[in-house]
Amino acid sequence: MKNNPDVRTTGTILIYNAHTQKVEQVYPVIKSEEEWRSLLTPEQFDVARKEGTEYAFTGKYHDCKEHGIYRCVCCGTDLFLSEAKFDSGTGWPSFSMPVSPFNVNTVTDTSHGMVRTEVQCARCGAHLGHMFDDGPPPLGKRYCMNSAALVFEKIPEK
Repeated sequence: MKNNPDVRTTGTILIYNAHTQKVEQVYPVIKSEEEWRSLLTPEQFDVARKEGTEYAFTGKYHDCKEHGIYRCVCCGTDLFLSEAKFDSGTGWPSFSMPVSPFNVNTVTDTSHGMVRTEVQCARCGAHLGHMFDDGPPPLGKRYCMNSAALVFEKIPEK
């Protein structure tokens, strides 16, 4: 589901900034494959730009318990707060909700003989992981993300 107005008519999209706690109008981040490849590690490029995945329990954030915010590795968009992170036992970082529905898009993924809901960064289209309907209450969602698609910034607790 696209959560933003049609960029073809507005030229911009809405993104929630967790630092300012405001919705901002920003331009999408669009780069060529060569530009993305030069900016990302091979693993980040494979996961975020080619819809790959990392092996379970190998990502650097699957067991991270620090307080902070997870951002898109490609464009820095705020995606998930540590408060929404939970241990799903799956081996990937799992979150009950994004920082805002503006910041992620979901699309049907029928690859590998399955029907799943892919989660993408709304600003740059990076593949982040998949969403499942087996998360904790009250929303019951599990955003199962790849560490390679995320950058974590530790934020001191108040």
